Amino acid sequence: MRRVSRLAVAGVATATLAVTMSACGSSSSESAAGGKGKGLALAYDVGGRGDQSFNDAATAGMEKADKEFGYKSTAVEPQDGESDADKVQRLETLAKQGYNPVIGVGFAYAPAVKAAAAKFPKTTFGIVDDNTIKAKNVADLVFHEEQASYLAGVVAAKATKSNTVGFIGGVDVPLIHKFEAGFRQGVQDTKKGVKVKSQYLTQTAAEGGFSSPDKGENAAEGQIDAGADVVYAAAGLSGQGVIKAAAAHKVWAIGVDSDQYKQAALAKYKQYILTSAMKDVAGAVYNLAKSVHDGKPRTGEVRASLASGGVGLADSNPAFKSNADIQAAVKKAEEGIKNGTIKVKTS
Repeated sequence: MRRVSRLAVAGVATATLAVTMSACGSSSSESAAGGKGKGLALAYDVGGRGDQSFNDAATAGMEKADKEFGYKSTAVEPQDGESDADKVQRLETLAKQGYNPVIGVGFAYAPAVKAAAAKFPKTTFGIVDDNTIKAKNVADLVFHEEQASYLAGVVAAKATKSNTVGFIGGVDVPLIHKFEAGFRQGVQDTKKGVKVKSQYLTQTAAEGGFSSPDKGENAAEGQIDAGADVVYAAAGLSGQGVIKAAAAHKVWAIGVDSDQYKQAALAKYKQYILTSAMKDVAGAVYNLAKSVHDGKPRTGEVRASLASGGVGLADSNPAFKSNADIQAAVKKAEEGIKNGTIKVKTS
């Protein structure tokens, strides 16, 4: 398994990204920002590129922008044990080099994005999964994850034979609570009496909750041994272990963020990935890059929903597409969420 502590850079040499910048941003230090053809920059959260989920979705958005606009964008991996100050320096270096927008992929980047945006007011910054930053040059790219998770719960309730399903969260934080809340409500609204077993891998991201497939596998093994025949994980790279365990026991897994049925690294398990609760991180990254390219940068809260097409379920697995009972239940739930008759909980 790839070491997530490795500092990897896509698009430019590592030495270039290691350039030390001045402690204080100024208009002169920002002169390169927005340079034609320079492109955007992604700063990955834990799990990094290759997680087959959240970070890879952001990468897909970057690659689409590169192809369409002729950009030469870059993406930088995190390091183990790094501080907020390390994140700030990373973002400031990228802005100084002229990348625009500069996007922190994950809520852990909130303090760093706030600090860097204040020093580089001419650069547009984005942050995925956080809406706490109120600045004129920051776009908060957020999602109604609970809506897609509700649909995943509907599917789990329809698919279970044991009347026991499982939820595995990577880290015990409010963002992941939204996934569990929606999933649990979807299950309970669809089939009374189904038990939902829930487990969080770690209390903090630094403990590896989003980056440890072995932790995900062990948690899934425990839930499956306790009777769960459908397991849904919102755990980043750790979710690969959940899917592996589900396949080993020939039970259903529900993926997250990306269509994990299509992920090359998970190909040998794909027949057991019934569906994935997706959120269009790729679209959010691409759309922000396009707005900057068009000279009309988006800022403020940009929240994607089921109604906007920003969240939903993957339908790649023929077992999902061909099941009329599941399809009917999902369609009914989608209509209810969109017209407001179903209010999905977030906690």
